[in-house]
Amino acid sequence: MSTEDALARARAAELDLVEVAAQADPPVCRIMDYGKFRYEEAQRLKESRKKTIQITTKEVKFRPKIGKGDFDTKVRHMLEFLEEGHKVKVSLQFRGREMAHPELGKKVLDEVLEQLGPIARVDTEPRLDGRSMTMVLSPDKKAAANAKKPAPSTNNSNSTKTA
Repeated sequence: MSTEDALARARAAELDLVEVAAQADPPVCRIMDYGKFRYEEAQRLKESRKKTIQITTKEVKFRPKIGKGDFDTKVRHMLEFLEEGHKVKVSLQFRGREMAHPELGKKVLDEVLEQLGPIARVDTEPRLDGRSMTMVLSPDKKAAANAKKPAPSTNNSNSTKTA
């Protein structure tokens, strides 16, 4: 159909001629209310934005001589971040003479990894940058799915009853 004919039909129906697929050959146009078309496009865009997930990086800072209670609290926070789907940057800050013993820092990071191993995977291995040692963890989707599934019960109380 020619453009003039389509425009004439649109005017007769008191609607607009809206191009819906410009890349097609020939371009596809529809006779419709342009305001309604814009509204529906905005709704589709809003819906697609809602489905996208923003992955943020959370940072948790440690020191080589961290206490047990503080360590457990920070690991618990990291666990929550990973369960929410965030990446976690683990930073270990050295001060003064602590730089002489980077193995103590590595030990703390290994302990963190041991605690979070089932639900996290290492994106960036621990590395020393100046006075800090950092590593990045991200949620392991496979392990998280396995952790959420209940274990099959082995309850045989119905089959082995004796009177």
